[in-house]
Amino acid sequence: MSDNLNTFLWPVRVYYEDTDSGGVVYYANYLKFMERARTEWLRSLGLEQDELIARESVIFAVRSVQVDYLRPARFNEMLTVSAELVEQGRASMTFKQIIRRNDDQTILCQGRIKIVCLDCDSFKPRPLPIHLVDEFSDGE
Repeated sequence: MSDNLNTFLWPVRVYYEDTDSGGVVYYANYLKFMERARTEWLRSLGLEQDELIARESVIFAVRSVQVDYLRPARFNEMLTVSAELVEQGRASMTFKQIIRRNDDQTILCQGRIKIVCLDCDSFKPRPLPIHLVDEFSDGE
């Protein structure tokens, strides 16, 4: 689901396993929520990562993360995680991601995540396959 052509939205419920001893989402789990949204964004475009590995010999890896934690999420809350492709390089993609609480739309966490395209065998950067670049451009 998306709220416009450029932003993909993915719902997440906070499970007990996502929380720390204080009853709030453990900070690293926000990164897991963001990863799920990016994976589901790809899936919404008809792209499965295991198929990209088999057919194209490419994988995606996180190169850098900048995250701001603004408010806590708690057990059993419903959240929405966005994934917006904001930059595309020859072998990279940069996403702006925001996690909001559903009931009041409060921004809990936001980040900028750079993903690189790697060759499966050498783990060296390689250009994004042209059909992926075309697919990403169609969504804009």
